[in-house]
Formats: sequence, structure tokens, C-alpha cells
Amino acid sequence: MCVINIPKSWFWHFYAVSVGWNGLLLVWHLNFIFHRQSFPSWLTGTVDILTGVPSIYSQVPQLSALLTQLMICIHSLRRLMECLFVSVFSDGAIHLVQYVFGLVYYVALGLTVLCSDRLGKGTGTLLSQLNCFHVAAVTLFIWASLMQHQSMILLARLRTGKSGAVETRTHRLPKGGWFDLVSCPHYFAELLIYISLSLVSGGLSLTWWLVVLYVLFNQALAAQLCHEFYIEKYESYPRYIKAFIPFVL
Repeated sequence: MCVINIPKSWFWHFYAVSVGWNGLLLVWHLNFIFHRQSFPSWLTGTVDILTGVPSIYSQVPQLSALLTQLMICIHSLRRLMECLFVSVFSDGAIHLVQYVFGLVYYVALGLTVLCSDRLGKGTGTLLSQLNCFHVAAVTLFIWASLMQHQSMILLARLRTGKSGAVETRTHRLPKGGWFDLVSCPHYFAELLIYISLSLVSGGLSLTWWLVVLYVLFNQALAAQLCHEFYIEKYESYPRYIKAFIPFVL
């Protein structure tokens, strides 16, 4: 049986697709809000099918959906820049199925936001819809994004010299920052980012919590495997350091 693997360095493809697709959805959404220009008919039809709610019944733009789109675009753009200019990938690979799933995932994520907008209950102007959940979500999003960015920089420095040139692609033991508490703070930050996306809708969307649940299991598994690798390879690795969530897991 032929197994097709994709280099890990192609991770940037996921975020490029996300920036392109979700950025386009954001532009269409802004045009709808401020210029009353309709979404493309094929996209409107798709959302009609997914939600079971005809577009004529949803005339009020939802601040929650707009914030979520903006946060996804910012997150994807930052991760794209990190993949291209910060991260130093190993020579590892991922299966073709994982690669295709990753591409489809970010397309589906954008459609999820549009469905949330269609099913939203907000009324009035965008500013009048602002609430404490929006503020808390944006605050958590910014904090988690900074944590993840710091972690990606620390990981990259393990494989580069003082000049910034790549010296090795092998695994080294990360230290400093949140690495003093968990083996994979960048995975923990990813979970927090998705929790912030769920909080934008007031934490009441089952669909978004299912997305969070997927991210939890996905990132927790990856973190546990990495944690076990560190313990096996480095005898002096501190036992108080958790794999994924500080002081918990």
C-alpha cells in the first residue's frame, strides 16, 4: 500500500488557505454590513442548506460573527507569518489525509461563522450588541496569541544560532517562558484561542464548543506525545512540568 506523506514545513499551506478564504468572507461580510451588498448566491445557498434558515429571515448583522471572523483572520495571518519567517521545522512528515483534512478544516471554520451569523439573536446596531463576553473573549484571544507567539520564538531559537541561521533540525529541550510549566505551551495557547472564539457568542453555541472539544483532544494528544518524548530523552527533565495544561494535565 502506497503511503503519501507531506513535509511538516507545508504547514503554512493551512494558514494561507485560511487567510485567503476567511479574509474573503470577512470582506464580503463587511460589504454586506456597510454597503448592503449581498453575499454570492452560491454562498448564501450553502448557508441556507447548512442552517435550514432562509437568508430573508436574517437581516441584522451580528457583532459576534464579525468579531469571530476578524479573530480567525488575525490568528491565521500571524500563524502564517510564523511558519514562513519564525519556525524551523524538522524533517518530519504528516500523512496526506491529515494534510487534506487541515485544508478542509479552515474552509469549514469560515462557514461555521456564517452559520452562526444566520442563527444569531442580536438586534440593533453592531455597537449596541457589544457585551462583556466580547470584551473577555478579545482579551483572552490577545493574551493567548502573545503566549503562543513567545513559545514559537523560543522553539525556533533552539535550532538557530545567534545570527538567526539554522544550525540543526533535531529536537532540543525548550526552556523559559511557559515551557517552565508545560511541555507544549503553544498547544495550550491554541486551546485558549479557540475558547475565546466560543466566548464571543456568549458561550452558548454548541457548535463552537464542539470545535473547542476537537481542538482539546487534538492538541492534548500531540502535547502528551511530545511530553513523553522529553521524559524519555532527557533524564533530568523536571517531573513537575505538565504536558499540556499548567498544574493539571
